[in-house]
Amino acid sequence: MSDQPVRRRAWPRRLLLIMLLAVAGVLVYGWNDYARFGSAPLNVAAQGDSIDVGRGSSFKAIVVELRQRGFSTANPWYWRLLAEQMHVAGKLHAGEYALEPGITPRQLLANMAAGRVLQRNFTIVDGWTFAELRQALARAEKLNHDSAALDDAAIMRKIGAGGEAPEGRFLPETYAYVKGDGDLDILRRAHAAMAKTLDELWAGRAQGLPLASPYEALILASIVEKETGRPNERAQIAGVFVRRLQNHMLLQTDPSVIYGMGASYAGNIRKSDLTADTPYNTYTRAGLPPTPIALPGRPALAAALHPAAGDALYFVARGDGGHVFARTLEEHNRNVDCYQRKRCR
Repeated sequence: MSDQPVRRRAWPRRLLLIMLLAVAGVLVYGWNDYARFGSAPLNVAAQGDSIDVGRGSSFKAIVVELRQRGFSTANPWYWRLLAEQMHVAGKLHAGEYALEPGITPRQLLANMAAGRVLQRNFTIVDGWTFAELRQALARAEKLNHDSAALDDAAIMRKIGAGGEAPEGRFLPETYAYVKGDGDLDILRRAHAAMAKTLDELWAGRAQGLPLASPYEALILASIVEKETGRPNERAQIAGVFVRRLQNHMLLQTDPSVIYGMGASYAGNIRKSDLTADTPYNTYTRAGLPPTPIALPGRPALAAALHPAAGDALYFVARGDGGHVFARTLEEHNRNVDCYQRKRCR
C-alpha cells in the first residue's frame, strides 16, 4: 500500500504548525518589545526638557507630540496599551511635566495621572531692593508677568496691601511655582511670609529696644542686611545702631544714603553726598529712615530684634568683608585711617 496520501495529509498540518509557531513568535516578540518599552528610558538628552499638556488635549495628541519631538519612537499602540494597563487612560491632568533623562513611559504616565506638574523655583535674595525683585520676576521663565504694566502702588493694592510702601515687605526665600502662576502670586506669598515672620520675631524680641513697632524693626533689619553679609557680625552691627538710637546719635549709615541717592549713585559716596539732605540721609537726619532700604532676610530680622550687648558705637569696613568696631570716636578715627586710608599707626 502507498504512503503518498498520508504524506499529502501531513503537509497541511506541518504548514499550519509552522504558521502557528510564527504567529506565536511574533506575539512573544511583540509582548517582549512592549514590556521593554514601558521600562526603557525615553530619548531625553538633557535636563530642562518638558511637555505641556493643554486642557482638553487628547491622549493621541500627547503621544504625537512625544514622537514629533523625538522623545519616543515606539508604536503609538504601545502607549495606548500601557495607559489601559495602568488604568490611567482618560485620567491624565493638564499641566507641564518634566522630562528628565532616564524617565520611562510608565513614570511619565504616572506623573500625568497624579498631576505631578513641573515645579520651578524663584529665589528672593537677601538684600535685594524691591526694584531688583521686580527685575528678577520679569526674567523668570514660565511665569505670567501680571505686574509688568503696574506701578509699585498698584502692585501693593493687587496683593491686598494697599497703602504700604513695598520696600522691605517681601521675605527673601525660595518660592515654588508652576506654569500659569503669576508674579503677583509670588509677591502675595512673599508679603504674607514677611508679615508672619516679622510678627513672630517681634513677639519674642529683646526688652528695652528703641523700636516702637515691627515696622521700625523691619527698617533697622534692612540696614543691618546692607551693612554686612557676615552672619557673625549681624548682631554686633545691630547692637551699634541700637545704642546710637538710645544715645540720640545720628546713625550715619552709608547704605541708607546710597538708597536715598537712587539712580544718581555711581558707585562712590562723595562728601557732598553725605551733606545733601534727603529723607534717607542718616548723616543729616536723626533716627531711622522713613522706610526699609532693602529686603532683609530672617537672620537680619533676628539680629535687629536681638542685638549683641557691648559698648561699641562705631564700626568701619576692614576691606575683607568684615568690620572693626570701636567704643570712642578717637578709636574709630584711628581705624578709619588704618583701614580706609591705609595709614595705620
